[in-house]
Amino acid sequence: MRHSWWGIALVVALVGTVYFLDAVLMPFIAGLILAYLADPLTDFFQRLGMRRVWAVSSVFLVLMLVLAVSLLVLIPLVVQQIKQLGEALPGVLSWVEGVLAPQVQEWTGYDLATELSNVRETLIDNWRDAGSYVAQALGHIGRSGMAFVSWVTYVALIPVVTFYLLLDWDRMLDNLGNLVPRQWADDTFRLARRCDEVLASFLRGQLLVMLCLGIIYAAGLTLLGLNFGLLIGALSGLVSIVPFLGFIVGLAIALVVALFQFDTWWAVLGVIVVFGLGQVAESVVLQPKLLGDKIGLHPVAVIFAVLAGGHLFGLTGVLLALPAAAVIMVLLREVKDRYKNSALYDAQLDAPEQHKQHEALQGDDNRESS
Repeated sequence: MRHSWWGIALVVALVGTVYFLDAVLMPFIAGLILAYLADPLTDFFQRLGMRRVWAVSSVFLVLMLVLAVSLLVLIPLVVQQIKQLGEALPGVLSWVEGVLAPQVQEWTGYDLATELSNVRETLIDNWRDAGSYVAQALGHIGRSGMAFVSWVTYVALIPVVTFYLLLDWDRMLDNLGNLVPRQWADDTFRLARRCDEVLASFLRGQLLVMLCLGIIYAAGLTLLGLNFGLLIGALSGLVSIVPFLGFIVGLAIALVVALFQFDTWWAVLGVIVVFGLGQVAESVVLQPKLLGDKIGLHPVAVIFAVLAGGHLFGLTGVLLALPAAAVIMVLLREVKDRYKNSALYDAQLDAPEQHKQHEALQGDDNRESS
């Protein structure tokens, strides 16, 4: 019982630390997550014969190259397409109200034009107020310059924290393992391995699936000549953190853009083929190869964890949401397994009770036979 109180006190202390130091902990938690994600690549470089410090430096070199390519190539293209979308949006809304809405009303009886006009008025009203909101925000930043400097400092600390955590990752895990009480060691290490499987399956695997889907959708829509194909593909891949949501959102947006741009059903068929190929690739190749048969987090658990973490602890809570959800899920499954193996779940009936049940079953058999 005394050991249980020690565990409860440790959990309360951790939650209290996160609650009171959430802003300060942000760069350290972000660095911890990045180090966790980059550790397999670092281990791969070590297996090639590199020392740990050179392996970590190589990982950072790869990340810097990817970031530089993104800044020089992808981000300008996305920004350009966002500008084009802003310029084309009034025409798209007019086409939807004048062409698509009458067809929808004819087929389903739903008055889409009225709903779109309400949405348009709401957007116009909010757009007019956006200037005052931006001015207020800029004035607030100017008045609280130290807060802005602190935020920039926290962001700049993330790569530094990641580098040193990744450098000492294996030693840090060994030291934490040596601190675990010996009578808890077997169960703790077993549960830690299960938590690592869940996190590795979701974080590393799902992020790679999202990246591959975004590339497939963006490349396919761009080859079709669809406007904003890169933007739609990137959005679809990003939203694919929840299974099928990226497919639904991207397909709906791409179909509207295709009808507006080409006004032919062949373009619609091409969009459907692109997203169909993406789903086939995800089901046949990406999911089996990148996720395998490891247990991932349920989409509802992901959404709830992110919302609850952000509500309770702000940005720090959002960063901690998925690791915490994985740990809680593993612990709940451990509780369920122990309950299934307990005497409470599978208690043997005493002899008189077993005799009564046997007689009741025999009576039922006799009635059925008669």
